[in-house]
Amino acid sequence: MSAARFDELIHAPTRLAIVSLLAAAEWAEFKFIRNSTEMSDSALSKQLTILEDAGYVRIKKGFVGKRPRTWARLTRAGRTSFEGHVAALQAIVAPSGVPMGER
Repeated sequence: MSAARFDELIHAPTRLAIVSLLAAAEWAEFKFIRNSTEMSDSALSKQLTILEDAGYVRIKKGFVGKRPRTWARLTRAGRTSFEGHVAALQAIVAPSGVPMGER
């Protein structure tokens, strides 16, 4: 487990959704990420570029048949930052007594 550390870059709701989704996958196709986060192509592309520039995401381009495809995955640095951010959020809400992940 990573040390609790709030990460402003990951905290933005769209980037948090992307990173959270990528944390559960080895590689995720652009279309899957777009549909899961309900973002436009341009908005998702912009957010992935921000995460890639920060070293949190790796982008891979290729073809499936004759169709171009784009995939993304978290880097080790991205996963460490995400885990630290989640730990920091848990520490922030812990005094409320509201259990995390339970309903």
